[in-house]
Amino acid sequence: MSARVSNLVEVLEHSVQRFEGSRLFGTKRQGAWQWITYGQFGALVDKVRGGLAQMGVERGQRVALIIDNSVEWAATAYATYGLGAQLVPLYEEQRPDEWATILKDSGASVAIVADARIADHLRALIGPEGALRRVICVRAEAPSARSGKPVAPPSRSGEPEAPPSRSADTWAELVEAGALNPVASLRPAPEEVAGLIYTSGTTDQPKGVILTHGNFAHNVNGVREQFSIQSDDCSLSFLPWAHSFGQTCELHCMIANGAAVALAESIAALSSNIQEIRPTLLFAVPRIFTRLYSAIRRSVADEGGVKQRLFEVAMANAARRRALVERGQTSWLVERQHKTYDKLVLSKIRARFGGRLRYAFSGGAALSLEVAAFIDDLGVPIYEGYGLSETSPIVTANSPLGRRLGSVGRPLEGVTVRIEPVDHIKEPGSGEVIVYGPNVMSGYHNLPEETAAAFTPDGGFRTGDIGHIDPDGFLFITGRIKEQYKLESGKFVVPTPLENALRLSPFINQVMIYGDNRPYNVVLVVPDFEALGRWANAQGRSIEIDALMQDADVLKLLKAQLAEYGQRFRGYEHPRKLSLIKEEFSTANDMLTPKLSLKRRNIVARHRALLDAMYDPA
Repeated sequence: MSARVSNLVEVLEHSVQRFEGSRLFGTKRQGAWQWITYGQFGALVDKVRGGLAQMGVERGQRVALIIDNSVEWAATAYATYGLGAQLVPLYEEQRPDEWATILKDSGASVAIVADARIADHLRALIGPEGALRRVICVRAEAPSARSGKPVAPPSRSGEPEAPPSRSADTWAELVEAGALNPVASLRPAPEEVAGLIYTSGTTDQPKGVILTHGNFAHNVNGVREQFSIQSDDCSLSFLPWAHSFGQTCELHCMIANGAAVALAESIAALSSNIQEIRPTLLFAVPRIFTRLYSAIRRSVADEGGVKQRLFEVAMANAARRRALVERGQTSWLVERQHKTYDKLVLSKIRARFGGRLRYAFSGGAALSLEVAAFIDDLGVPIYEGYGLSETSPIVTANSPLGRRLGSVGRPLEGVTVRIEPVDHIKEPGSGEVIVYGPNVMSGYHNLPEETAAAFTPDGGFRTGDIGHIDPDGFLFITGRIKEQYKLESGKFVVPTPLENALRLSPFINQVMIYGDNRPYNVVLVVPDFEALGRWANAQGRSIEIDALMQDADVLKLLKAQLAEYGQRFRGYEHPRKLSLIKEEFSTANDMLTPKLSLKRRNIVARHRALLDAMYDPA
């Protein structure tokens, strides 16, 4: 195993030395994938570091990033670390008022942004009263673009592609300035701050999580100890690096092991990109795996006949094989059948994902046991982990060294987890998850009271998550304290596990359970209109969305789906009534956070009339 690292500068420097000629980042341009090597990327980081220094960025100052995953994103990050400065990543999809709030709170002096559209929003923040001094456009807009002429296409290659908008400096100017004024890289101490990651704000306003080089380095070293990531491995990157899971687990950990990262064109292009790149590792949130689960099951059902029966037999045998492995047993017959079924059926399904996946990582939220088992039975081992921005993020992880489906694994080395009882949680052994270790944040930026409240008297971080630990040390997460609510009956409801189960229905796209201080639960459902359309067509009904929304038999179908997929939950948890919504919850309408968690307050505010109507006695 490679030497342990103590800061993020070492992560890159060690790999540039060892893997100079190996490919690092792949970007699809003009229909072809183009790669930048570790050596080329290291040289680009040197230039960006010099350019930032020329702009006055010094140790302890902050550099903001508002751009999706790209070579420029990564180069800015490592250049910032090399100056002893601090990175503040944001999302392109955030609202301008959120950018302004975070930039003002963080005190960032320089912002690297995707394009002139974002730069124009930030110009008002530049001035004597604010810390922001410079804005740098990566994908600069041509001067004629405002008149309706074509805008330059985005670049992820590290090179400029269009004339600049003079509302800001340009990436080309930054790189050129750095080439003329080289600046040696610093070696930050582990306790020095690497950056601020702002929480996504599902229930509160975003808070700046202060993370040190030591926090990140602990996670990188921990992943190395538990997973075999090789220099010939490759991932397809679509999780935002502005979020701690994507940044630590994919960007830093892949670089630390000399592996390659292809940058997905978009979520919509994932299917084609995965066929082109044929990744060996996949980093994703549960929603992606749930979509894969639904898509595969729908495809098999559409084929029907012999193919469907053969798939079901193959999966049933794979499930028997998995159960035997979990008990430390094996069966000659099961293994022989699995070999046959894998060749005839399962390998062909894996081929849809490129055919080379060695394993997949799931994080960011709870993964359904049914989905995890399904992906695993296809022949792609899936390792679920747990953590928060405040823990850099990894606390626990399943790995080849120990795995239990349904759990989020055991703590990384040096991390301790304990369960603190919560008054209204009656299940034996369940309570709030408290974390201790070198992965835990320093605190929240400019929020001393919130920081104090986040820690126990003995220094443990209060995660706000509900869980329990089994006799073998595996952690199970069952909900989040802030998402809990009490029905009028006094019974507490944790909505997330039931929502996750209901989303497994092929006819349900998104759901939100509601019932705070109400007599019973209700649910808002965003249907899967494609699946409903197929069902309606087979029934000889209209497939128009508005007609489906008004069809009493559609409501009857969905109520049956709620009962089927929620059958393992208690009776009082089940929603008694449902209402359909045409518009998806998304980041664009501020119903989802950038990591795709529900913004419950916003959904309730938007659909208050629908929710209230479901409690109307009439």
